[in-house]
Amino acid sequence: MRLDAVISNAVSRLSDRSDSARLDAEILLCQAINKPRSYLFAHPEDELDELTHNRFEKQLQRRIKGEPVSYITGKREFWSHNFLVSPATLIPRPETELLVDLALQMIPHDSDWQILDLGTGSGAIAISIAAERLMCKVTATDISPDALAIAQKNGRQAKLSNLIFLNGDWTTPVIGKSFNIIISNPPYLAEDNEALMELHCEPKKALTSGADGLDDIRILARDCADILIQDGWLMIEHGIDQAHDVANILKAEGWTDIICHNDLSGRPRVTVARQNGK
Repeated sequence: MRLDAVISNAVSRLSDRSDSARLDAEILLCQAINKPRSYLFAHPEDELDELTHNRFEKQLQRRIKGEPVSYITGKREFWSHNFLVSPATLIPRPETELLVDLALQMIPHDSDWQILDLGTGSGAIAISIAAERLMCKVTATDISPDALAIAQKNGRQAKLSNLIFLNGDWTTPVIGKSFNIIISNPPYLAEDNEALMELHCEPKKALTSGADGLDDIRILARDCADILIQDGWLMIEHGIDQAHDVANILKAEGWTDIICHNDLSGRPRVTVARQNGK
């Protein structure tokens, strides 16, 4: 079967399962033939051999059943890097790049700041920042050993010497240390959030945080000041309808200069706050 015919057939079968059926089909086919997407456009008449077609069909069936493309291919692009992902980690989202962007705006290019990424998952945030600020030391923690193993693989793949990965719950692995800035994309969905139906392949512990989705953000607001330098910054990603609640949680714990930043779609996404120290 020709490559263009394979794609057309896959798109028709995926259209009820995915809002990006053509893109999904092309990515999976490129994985099967080990070629870039540009090859599909340049050689639509190429014939797919039976063995490769069978391999593609197995991947396509996984997507039809609802498995995310990134878990099927084992990778995801974020901040112009390709990161390994697995069902032990969340799939990095484009909106989370706002965290990286805001952090880089705050961190001077020639600084040797101590930076902390709490709940690092695949390590995408920590590695992206470490690659842009080579003189800084970036520490990344996660409670999941399986997620941390993926982050460590991504760190080795990036060949960066300014990264350290620690296993543990939130600030526990770094008690007694001091950081200039703390960044986190914590779980923030309520336990009954309808979106969980669509996210069933991703680790629930990395998605949900109590009845209102804010339990882990309360922990960060309470504990992060103890490991920040005076006037250090905390940056937290949250749901688009949580900005007001997050601001109130931070105020109650003594944080100041609280500002919420919108993502590229204009939705409240990241709240930044300063702590004068305890």
